[in-house]
Amino acid sequence: MKYQLRFGGEGGQGVITAGEILAEAAIKEGRYAFKASTYTSQVRGGPTKVDIIIDEKEILFPYAIEGEIDFMLSTADKGYKSFRSGVKKGGIIVIEPNLVHPEKEDYQKWQIFEIPIITIAKDEVGNVATQSVVALAIATFMSECINLELLKETMLEMVPTKTREANAKAFDLGIKYAKEAKNIIK
Repeated sequence: MKYQLRFGGEGGQGVITAGEILAEAAIKEGRYAFKASTYTSQVRGGPTKVDIIIDEKEILFPYAIEGEIDFMLSTADKGYKSFRSGVKKGGIIVIEPNLVHPEKEDYQKWQIFEIPIITIAKDEVGNVATQSVVALAIATFMSECINLELLKETMLEMVPTKTREANAKAFDLGIKYAKEAKNIIK
């Protein structure tokens, strides 16, 4: 099965790193994966996105097709507004409700879940820098695109040794909050 995911935010939020970890885990799982990032010349603060394609078959076109993206996660309003149009009608969008403000009609077009990603990282993990791992866990649980244990192992291999404990906690909390959000809708 082919998955097209998009993570949007602002430079410095770890959006691109999360995409790299997901693509690496998919390759370890024996699938094809590609990540394509876009960011403004501003290192921090400009709109940033990473599109991740995961497929059982060889990927011949390494970019997400606008209007066919299955899942998007956004932690910044600029990124959300700039990149949401690529998500297919009925697709899943997870937002950071303290920073992202969808229009009323967005709720009719897409399945939007509000999960306070940055608050979870800051208040429950105790390290705001883990927000990308909280987001990664939420995205993979919600999209069901990859084995969660393999993803967690890959993430722990790729983050600095001194941050592994905090990132493991961030990952577990991301799964917990994604489960809760999905259960509210059911």
